[in-house]
Amino acid sequence: MENIENYRTYYQQAIEFLFEFGPKLIGAIIILVAGLWLIKQIIKLARRVIRRNHLDPIVESFILKIVAWGLRILLIITVLSQVGIVTTSLAAMIGAVGLAIGLSLQGSLSNFAGGVIIFIFKPFKTGDLIEAQGVTGWVREIKIFQTYIEGVENKIHIVPNGELSNDVITNYSKEGAIRTDTTIGISYDADIKKARTIMMDIMENHEHVLKDPAPSVVVTELADNSVNLRMQPWVYDKHYYPTRFELYEQVKIKFDEAGIGIPYPQRVVHLKKQD
Repeated sequence: MENIENYRTYYQQAIEFLFEFGPKLIGAIIILVAGLWLIKQIIKLARRVIRRNHLDPIVESFILKIVAWGLRILLIITVLSQVGIVTTSLAAMIGAVGLAIGLSLQGSLSNFAGGVIIFIFKPFKTGDLIEAQGVTGWVREIKIFQTYIEGVENKIHIVPNGELSNDVITNYSKEGAIRTDTTIGISYDADIKKARTIMMDIMENHEHVLKDPAPSVVVTELADNSVNLRMQPWVYDKHYYPTRFELYEQVKIKFDEAGIGIPYPQRVVHLKKQD
């Protein structure tokens, strides 16, 4: 008889539990299923928006993962609340963990944000010749946290995107052709017209100097020891440095042949004899 009474008690408690928590449990299951379906639709919509803006696949994947996990955490909290579990402490704990992670990854998050800005606004692209953060070179690879720049000496500079996106960036490739100014001084007794003719002839016959825009030579300064002439040839970015170096060499050779001197700093000292 005692066992029968115990069974009746358990049965009664089970019935009460089902009547009390059954609707909540069913509601939680419905919320879970509907929430998972809604999250899937939101992710699809976010993916369309991101691809419409032509963001990098790395940025797309990262943003979608953050959105998905944020919505899932919110769904879990909602389901637990529906069941009757107090989620205030759980939300506080999640917030504290998120704050701790954010503080520990502050530099990385800054670089990530910088990478997103670079991918969205595109101040430069792979292959461009840029100058930023004290580095000049060609952009070889843009990643979400760093940008890889190949310098003149074939050195790879790894620049954090956080600093790069907040600095002045000079993009030599943005407009296509660029002008590589080369200034050379000649002596005051040299023939300026002859020097200009030689410089123009060198640029017009150089394989990498563009015909349009046409090159030019101008007098930029009457300096202490020289008359400074500036060659203004237009080239494509990949020929920027080679052309510059070759022009210096060819001008020196041609000036030597023509007897045009390239002066160096000198000082004239007058001695006064005293009794």
